[in-house]
Amino acid sequence: MRLTITPTLPFDFDLSAKIFSDGDKQICKYANGKYWRVIRVSNKLMLCTVKSIGEVDKPKLLVELKTNESISENDKKTARQIICSLFDLKLDLNPFYNSVKNDEVMSKLTQELRGLKSPTTPSVFEALIYSIIEQQISLNVAFSIEKKFIKKFGESVKIEDDIYYAFPTPKRLAFANIKEFRACGLSQKKAEYVKEISKLVIKKKLELEKFKKYGEKSKIIEELCKIRGIGVWTAELTMVRGMHKLDAVPADDLGLRRCISHYYCKDRKISGEEAREIAKKWGDWQGLASFYLIMAGRLGVKV
Repeated sequence: MRLTITPTLPFDFDLSAKIFSDGDKQICKYANGKYWRVIRVSNKLMLCTVKSIGEVDKPKLLVELKTNESISENDKKTARQIICSLFDLKLDLNPFYNSVKNDEVMSKLTQELRGLKSPTTPSVFEALIYSIIEQQISLNVAFSIEKKFIKKFGESVKIEDDIYYAFPTPKRLAFANIKEFRACGLSQKKAEYVKEISKLVIKKKLELEKFKKYGEKSKIIEELCKIRGIGVWTAELTMVRGMHKLDAVPADDLGLRRCISHYYCKDRKISGEEAREIAKKWGDWQGLASFYLIMAGRLGVKV
């Protein structure tokens, strides 16, 4: 099953998907111009492959859906919505570019990375679990744990002789054994956090998707931080990765602080508070501007 999507321009698919270049081919990966991952549509697991068939100012994506079950028209509609959300395809970047045109550094970065949009997870739950796993450890270690975690607890689907894994459901994680989490590399506390949060979700005591509708990020942080295992950094990272909250900035993140320092402070070590102060100049686009800095650092963009 194939479908085409026309994103709001400008949109550079290669730039936006490049962050997945180091991904696991059985989970989520970008290579040779194609991005793929398993998405869950009406409880069906589908291998979704996306590639660009347009240009930055005339963007168009070709999407291929493969599953071992039938695909209805409603399934196609839902899959389209998921893919649009994954890459924030309806976002108009021009207001962001206009708002930072007087910031010499960010203005140059937006020119170099024109069309870059910030990918998000299909659900807030997924973003939250990723953020918990990544607490206080290096990204390389976190990625290794996440791969084991997904392959251990995620449902698998076989498509054309290859096995792919979906992100684990709250129900699967709620009934998992702490020892199973530990075997993937999670600490005792993180294992407890993941299990407890998953239980809250399946018991409907925690509705994570509702936060997408919140206007005040401070209110989201306040509510999330009431939950064991979630602090400000985790809440802010979850907002950026799973809620399309482009005004949220995880300023206590060491990687982001290094990028801010590199482009704004001549590589001087800065605190989270200093990072937040610098980020204020980006207004309602702090989260997106932070992503531009991270990608600029990864790609070695000079200003």
